[in-house]
Amino acid sequence: MSPVSLLLNVLWIVFGGIQMAAAWLIAAVVMALTIIGIPWARAALTIALYTLLPFGHRVIEQPSGIGAGPLGFIGNFIWLVLAGWWLALGHLLVALLLAVTIVGIPFAWAHLKLAGLSLWPVGRTVVSA
Repeated sequence: MSPVSLLLNVLWIVFGGIQMAAAWLIAAVVMALTIIGIPWARAALTIALYTLLPFGHRVIEQPSGIGAGPLGFIGNFIWLVLAGWWLALGHLLVALLLAVTIVGIPFAWAHLKLAGLSLWPVGRTVVSA
């Protein structure tokens, strides 16, 4: 991880990143407890780690696999109804609070990207930038 990414990740954690990563972790635990939600729990745990340290990583769509095609659509729709909307709402609220300051605008933009990801996460993976 580059020094700039490290600095941005530390600032990110201080300015709301840890709370949203905890929300993603709670979603992963709740999904895992239902047993039927284990596939979503794995995706939520991956995104929780990404939410904790987003700088130096990026999200890409998987071109094939179970997350692509009709199964991915159904999985994303179920996720949206069960957990995606409240995670997106959390990211939007934090983004609005951060956008008030000039220093917080890059972090607000990152929260907006995470809000979009929280609505439709199945079929996406996190890779190093």
